[in-house]
Amino acid sequence: MGRVKSQRAPRAGPTSAKPAINDLWYKNAVIYCLSVGTYMDANGDGIGDFAGLMRRLDYLHGLGVTAIWLMPFQTSPGRDDGYDVSDYYGVNPAHGTLGDFVEFTQAAKQRGIRVIIDLVVNHTSDQHPWFQDARRNPGSRYRDWYVWSEKRPANADQGMVFPGVQKSTWSYDKEARAWYFHRFYDFQPDLNTSNPNVQAEILKIMGFWIQLGVSGFRMDAVPFVISTKGPRVRKPVEQYELLRSLRAFLQWRVGDSIILAEANVLPETDMEYFGRDGDRMHMMFNFQVNQHLFYALASSDSRPLARSLKATMRRPETAQWGLFLRNHDELDLGRLTQEQRRCVFDRFGPDKHMQLYERGIRRRLAPMLNGDRRLIELAYSLMFTLPGTPVLRYGDELGMGDDLDLPERTCARTPMQWSTEPHGGFTKSDKPVVPVIREGPFGDQQSMPPCSDATHTRSSTGPSGSSGCARRCPRSAGGSSRCCRCATP
Repeated sequence: MGRVKSQRAPRAGPTSAKPAINDLWYKNAVIYCLSVGTYMDANGDGIGDFAGLMRRLDYLHGLGVTAIWLMPFQTSPGRDDGYDVSDYYGVNPAHGTLGDFVEFTQAAKQRGIRVIIDLVVNHTSDQHPWFQDARRNPGSRYRDWYVWSEKRPANADQGMVFPGVQKSTWSYDKEARAWYFHRFYDFQPDLNTSNPNVQAEILKIMGFWIQLGVSGFRMDAVPFVISTKGPRVRKPVEQYELLRSLRAFLQWRVGDSIILAEANVLPETDMEYFGRDGDRMHMMFNFQVNQHLFYALASSDSRPLARSLKATMRRPETAQWGLFLRNHDELDLGRLTQEQRRCVFDRFGPDKHMQLYERGIRRRLAPMLNGDRRLIELAYSLMFTLPGTPVLRYGDELGMGDDLDLPERTCARTPMQWSTEPHGGFTKSDKPVVPVIREGPFGDQQSMPPCSDATHTRSSTGPSGSSGCARRCPRSAGGSSRCCRCATP
């Protein structure tokens, strides 16, 4: 790895005092995750856009959504659904312009809806100008922004995020005449986040989008972002102080901005991410509860779920858990025991093509639960009852299905099915960016439009009905919990 120049990064702002936040809006929020490209196409080119999303803001407001989490919409080659960013300061032209984005955030604000966006800074696309310059010129200012090795490291076949698909974490670049590190796919070279210049650029990216109306970030792959990287690193060390710098910068720029961390870590590490004084991450996804919740549904044994709730109960006063059933990735079961994982596989993903990366299930919620309305309602009632902020996945309020013929995670990222029109009313184009589900019980001819009485009846007892309850009963999101013994009903 190249030598990091001893150049000091710009300060995040005043750091002598503990980064504080006064408006705890995120504790009582209902967060709704969506992809602009698969939500609503306004111009008929087959790709969702901000103009289409703006048309659906009243629908989201009616569901009780108070914050929208946007998956990556920045400029990207699109080899990993936008998680391969090639320009952090632009909007993918297929989705619109920066002006369209600002119009969208303003329209959401008028309806009392905040916007948080994905912050993908563990890696860039290999097409990013930084990487292109770094590989061409060993003396480039960006060379040390990435992680290089003159020889193939001995541990190159370890630590893959996508086992079974990904073969290595180091790849050779002929133009650079060196090996580069990539925790994810080989077209996503890792940024050297120990470099103070990279850290300064991350702050600059955050500041840019905050000024355009964003209320915070869902930070991708946080444990990898803060880990030391390099050919001589045998056991990565987490640089937790980086999290405090990010928090301090946000609190200095816009006091009520937040970071929601994706960090699938063990409970004993939680406080390192929150900060023992509540001065690091505002929120974290509760993967422990999520995995044990599905085990409870599969086995009718709630004891491991109760233990996971107890293990994750401790957190600073201003910190909050993000609770979810399904997200845009696979249902990760890596924290369960082998026996528990097999139980969940047998119940909700028994076929090999339903499973992914040797650890998870790549299905949406409704087909996992076999379309059983009572079981779906039970799952949502449980999620909205537990302490934490509910995070919903687009389409789950309609009971959308998946297309297992599509590769890897794409099977659960199909376009929103708005009606029984062709392509579910998502687009007028004959070629949507991702095929809309056409056949079977979850096909577009079976979906009911959100504005119909029938759909209202179905969804009002599911996530949308629960989201209204969450807004009226904020203590259920921010309080603590206690598991009580009771007889089997």
